[in-house]
Amino acid sequence: MSRRHADPVEVRTVAAPSGPVPDQFLWNGRRYVVREVLARWTESGSWWRGTGVRALMTGSAAVTSNAAVGIDDRETQWWRVEADSGRLAALSAGTGVYDLCFEESTARWSLKRVMD
Repeated sequence: MSRRHADPVEVRTVAAPSGPVPDQFLWNGRRYVVREVLARWTESGSWWRGTGVRALMTGSAAVTSNAAVGIDDRETQWWRVEADSGRLAALSAGTGVYDLCFEESTARWSLKRVMD
C-alpha cells in the first residue's frame, strides 16, 4: 500500500559518478537517512504548454526580435529510496520506501509517495 504526498522536503545529496544522489532528507521535522537507492528515473512534463514554446509556435515578438526564448521542459528527477529515521527506527524495523522528486524548473525537492 502507498500513500501519496506533495510535501516539501530538504534533501542533502552526495556526489556520485552519475551525479548527486540523495543521502538524507528532512520531512515533518524528522531526519531520514537513505540506506539504498532502489530506482531513479526522469520524467518530462508538459513542456509543449510553456510560454517559450508558444512564442516559437506563434512567432511572437520575443522570437521575431531574435531574443533568446527559454524553453522549460519541466523535467523532474525521481528517486525511490529506502530510508529510516536513524537509531530508533533500526530498533523498531522502521525502514520505509519513499519517492523523492526534484523539479528542475524550481530547484525544489518534495516527497511524493510513501510505501508501506
